[in-house]
Amino acid sequence: MERSGYPGEDAVGCTIAMMKLLLSMLLLAGAAAAQNIPSTRHPAVTMEAPPAFTVPRGKPTKIALQFRISPGFHINSHKPNSELLIPTTLKLDPPTDVVAEKITYPAGKNFSFSFDPTEKLNVYSGAFTVSALLRPLSTVAPSAYTVRGQLKYQACDDRACYPPKQVPVQFEIKVVKGAVKKSGSRVSAQSPHIHK
Repeated sequence: MERSGYPGEDAVGCTIAMMKLLLSMLLLAGAAAAQNIPSTRHPAVTMEAPPAFTVPRGKPTKIALQFRISPGFHINSHKPNSELLIPTTLKLDPPTDVVAEKITYPAGKNFSFSFDPTEKLNVYSGAFTVSALLRPLSTVAPSAYTVRGQLKYQACDDRACYPPKQVPVQFEIKVVKGAVKKSGSRVSAQSPHIHK
């Protein structure tokens, strides 16, 4: 490096070198600290896409909806052990002339967590199934219909709970005139002759 002969040139060069060193140290410290920051992953509940459900008109039919919770998270069950907790609920909005008669939730599992080991919370984790009883009125036209709704839940991990969320729910039902034949069942042929 050539010297220009200006007074204080060495001091300016030393100051720039010190600033570069300080900046490098700050970048290294930031990278090290970032490794200790808790994961920024977010809890999620997803609905597995079901096949279309065949539902005879005028008859209640049980349908099962499968949900999956992100690994490392749990959600409050439908009947959490505290009234302060937000329960998981499914609300269905079926089309006109199709009635959602009853929704059945699975039993949760009791767990205690590090934030309060003395209290057991009733939760779902992994996969769980919510069932609904749907009944198309006897006057509904046989056809395919879309049922929409939402699953409301509050997710937590072993350190904190997150704001409540909603998952959109959508599935198809095929309304048919008569009873649905169960696969594997056989209808025996009846002889047209009168037997004595």
